[in-house]
Amino acid sequence: MEVAGRVADAFEAQIREYEDRWLSPLSVRSYETRGRLRDEEDCRLRTPFQRDRDRILHSKPFRRLKGKTQVFIDPAGDHYRTRMTHTLETTGIARGVARALRLNEDLVEAIGLGHDTGHPPFGHAGEDALDLASQERFGRRFRHNEQSLRIAESLNLTEEVRDGILTHTGERDPATLEGKIVRIVDRVAYINHDIDDAVRFGILDPAELPQEEVALLGDRGSRRIDTLVHDLVESSERAGDIAQSDEIGGAMLALRRFMFERVYLGPHARLEHERAHATIRRIFDHLVERGDESDRIVDFIAGMTDRFALTYAAELS
Repeated sequence: MEVAGRVADAFEAQIREYEDRWLSPLSVRSYETRGRLRDEEDCRLRTPFQRDRDRILHSKPFRRLKGKTQVFIDPAGDHYRTRMTHTLETTGIARGVARALRLNEDLVEAIGLGHDTGHPPFGHAGEDALDLASQERFGRRFRHNEQSLRIAESLNLTEEVRDGILTHTGERDPATLEGKIVRIVDRVAYINHDIDDAVRFGILDPAELPQEEVALLGDRGSRRIDTLVHDLVESSERAGDIAQSDEIGGAMLALRRFMFERVYLGPHARLEHERAHATIRRIFDHLVERGDESDRIVDFIAGMTDRFALTYAAELS
């Protein structure tokens, strides 16, 4: 039972008035959400999107992101990115873009915090391994964005947040401008912080980065992010949509291709992929032999942290 009070009584009306006065006409209004899968009463001191944010923050899948790495499997060192730090970096940048464009920051924040909750251990190598095993055994695909949607549905999040989470990657475009921000900023964040981690790990020399793109975007991660954000904001304002300029957007994609060739699919990555595939396969086969059904197997493996998966697999030996 909620305690009545003057602030709670006026909260929704004040938020509606503020958003009508401040937000862009293109923005989603907090109290005009298309709703949840299961009806429930609104919180009197939080908008629906703020409530979604809190549900994600307090969920176990979100907490486990701190034990899931981006590129390197359970690396020794305290400064490598994890899914959680990536999520926080993405969300922080995306909120800044949303504010500059007068879009709904709370919606952007909820999408950003929830977009990778369904990612399995070992980064994209783990996703590939779980996808392959699922196809071979059950004839179904595994995509981390679809798994993130399953989690969002279990938390009964709003449709706008669920859509943004599902479409942060893949062929479908987000239905909202707020979702489109997260989709682009996700790449802005991981390309730049993965460069930083690859340099720290010793498999990439900054001098090896494509010099034309570095000259255009910046010679440090912070400068590249600043360039990309300014371009995203100004190009989007002109277009009335979320967009990058051809020059800056093209440079970002060129840098992404370089990272796939040199880091994500490079010699070191192949060793990490072999380790990830062997670990996932060992666990997957064990669960199949135990008689677990497909959804239970996928949910269990996708929820694992790197270290838990390695320990679990070792105990099966």
